[in-house]
Amino acid sequence: MVVTAKGSNHDPVMLDRVVELLAPSLAVPDAVYVDCTLGLGGHARAVLEAAPSARLIGIDRDPEALAVARERLGSFAERIALVKAVYDELPEVLADLGVDQVHAVLADLGVSSLQIDREERGFAYRVDAPLDMRMSGGEGRSAADLLNSASPVKLVRILRGYGEEKYAERIVSAIVREREIQPFTSSGRLVDVISDAVPAAARRSPGHPAKRTFQALRIEVNDELGVLERFLPAATASLALGGRIVVLAYHSLEDRPVKRHLATLASDGAPRGMPIVPEHLQPCFTLLTRGAERPSEQEIQSNPRAASARLRAAARVKEA
Repeated sequence: MVVTAKGSNHDPVMLDRVVELLAPSLAVPDAVYVDCTLGLGGHARAVLEAAPSARLIGIDRDPEALAVARERLGSFAERIALVKAVYDELPEVLADLGVDQVHAVLADLGVSSLQIDREERGFAYRVDAPLDMRMSGGEGRSAADLLNSASPVKLVRILRGYGEEKYAERIVSAIVREREIQPFTSSGRLVDVISDAVPAAARRSPGHPAKRTFQALRIEVNDELGVLERFLPAATASLALGGRIVVLAYHSLEDRPVKRHLATLASDGAPRGMPIVPEHLQPCFTLLTRGAERPSEQEIQSNPRAASARLRAAARVKEA
């Protein structure tokens, strides 16, 4: 376990495998590695150590995370450029830095340890805190704003679509009733409302009854799935020949578009049944993983937050 300069615990998920996948593409001169969700810099540090001539472009929307990462990566100061941005802004970031192509891209889609562990950020449902959930450190609409203003129809859609919550209508009815009495400001009150709204049997089943609602609100507040859909084509388009991309997803809503996008890139464009695929129809990418790779049982035991991780990777084998 690594203790950051700010005191937050941070275990980079599937660290050795990420380094193993990305390092080969960073052996070329002037290689550029982009960590699109820099967080506290754990993956970035290990990759920079494994690729001593590579440069890092680190992107994160959270200014507090960037400050911690800058301190943790201080020994690599001459090889790094850290940028406050959302990772779907990758093309703009590269253009501003005068970079045409990159050789490795990592996107770890999980909520960072800094955000989970800081109670005031409002991501955790097990502690009472301001109902915020913004990854950007106070920019945009908070979870409380959303909860207090969205229509019941929209809230049900969010809970069903982003949380796969089967009791969405019951929970939203309770939320609407309670917000008319007093607007929501704290996570603790929301947890109580959710727990009272779901059937008793659901409260006794494994997993916290508020988990799916909190996931759904966080995804909506940060437009996580929209950002991911815009990021994937931008990231793969930025890769030089031989360049590699690794994505760590933590639930099926994230993993599904990653799987679909990489599979499409690794498929040829020839009609079905054609015995020989012409060169111009051959795929530009090859998959580096068979399906989604998962963390080892040993890693899960030492870092339970890694349990739901799903890793996929691909490499560019032909110019577009």
